[in-house]
Amino acid sequence: MNVNPELRAFYRGKYALVTGGLGNIGSNLALALVELGAKVTAMDNRVVGCGANDHNLQAAGGRVTLWESDIARADEYPCVIESADVVFNLAGEVSHIHSMLYPARDLAINTESQIRFLQIVARYAPGKRVVYAGTRQVYGVPQYLPVDELHPLAPPDFNGVHKLCATNYHLLLGRLGQIDPIVLRLTNVIGPRMAIQSPCQGFLSVFTRCALRGQPLVVYGDGTQLRDPVYVDDIVDVLLRAGAVREPRRRVLNVGSTEPLTIMEIAHQFSNEAGLAAPECRPFPSGRAAIDVGGYYTDTAACHQDLGWRATTSFSAAVRSTLDFYERHVDHYLAPGAGPCCALGHL
Repeated sequence: MNVNPELRAFYRGKYALVTGGLGNIGSNLALALVELGAKVTAMDNRVVGCGANDHNLQAAGGRVTLWESDIARADEYPCVIESADVVFNLAGEVSHIHSMLYPARDLAINTESQIRFLQIVARYAPGKRVVYAGTRQVYGVPQYLPVDELHPLAPPDFNGVHKLCATNYHLLLGRLGQIDPIVLRLTNVIGPRMAIQSPCQGFLSVFTRCALRGQPLVVYGDGTQLRDPVYVDDIVDVLLRAGAVREPRRRVLNVGSTEPLTIMEIAHQFSNEAGLAAPECRPFPSGRAAIDVGGYYTDTAACHQDLGWRATTSFSAAVRSTLDFYERHVDHYLAPGAGPCCALGHL
C-alpha cells in the first residue's frame, strides 16, 4: 500500500501495540507498521472464531513481536504497555450472529476484557493515543442515508450493544484525561487475511469462500440491500492516520466507501471474477432478518475533514486482489471440504 511521507516519518522508530494482531485488520496493520519502520508488538489470545491465524504475520519475517495474552491480562507485561507510543485496539468478537447465539461470550470479549485493558493502559501509559475499531452496527437500521456520526444509535444485536459499550469506555476515559481515544466505526471490510473458514464472519467472507470453491453464491432477501465495503489497505490507511493525528476535532468517525453497492451487485462481482453461475436469491434463514440492518452506506465527510482520508480502492479491484491472495495461500485459510458455504444473513 502507498503511505504518504508524513505518516512514514511519524511511525519510523515508534513503538506500536496492536491488539487482535493475528486477525484480519490487525495483521494487515502490523505488517504496514513494520514497513513504515515502527517497532510492533501484536497481542492476541487466539480466541476460537475470532480470526487469529499465524500465517497472517508470516510476511513480517519475524519483525513483529507476538504477545499471546488476553487483553484483560495486559498488566502481566507492563513494559509493553509503557513503551507503546500508539495503541491500536482491534481485539474483539466481530460476529453478529455469534453474539445472538452466545451473548455472554460476546459480553466477556467485547466489554469486560475491554474495560480491564483500558484501565491497564490508563495506569501504565496515561494519555497515550488509543485507536479503537468500532462498528457501524451500533446505528442499527438506518433512518437516513448516508449515515453520519449524528445518526441515532440503536444496535440490533448484542455485538452492537457491546461494541457501543466499549466505545463509551474509550470516550469516558478520554474525557477523564486518562487516554487519548479515537473511535472508528467501520463498515464491512474485504481483503487478504479474512477468516474465510470461520463460520458467521459476514457475507464477504462467505462470498470469498464460495468463490474459491467454485460454488454458486446465495443472496438472502431480494438483493437490493446496500453496503459500502472497504478494502483492508484503505482501512489500514485510516487507522494509521487516526494514530498520528495530533489534535483530533472529533473522537468518533465513520469509515466507509464512497461506492455503495447492492448485495446482488457485490455477489455478481464475485461470481464474475470466479467464473461462477449467477447468484440466486433466497428468503432469510430463521431469525436472521431481525438483525439485518437493511440498506447501509456511510457518510465519510467528517473522516475526510479530520484525517484527510477517503477510500481509494474500487470494489472490483478489491475483489480481484482478495481472490488472488487466497488462491496463492489457500492452504493456510481453507481446509478442503471444511464447512458449508452459507451466508446466514448479510451483516
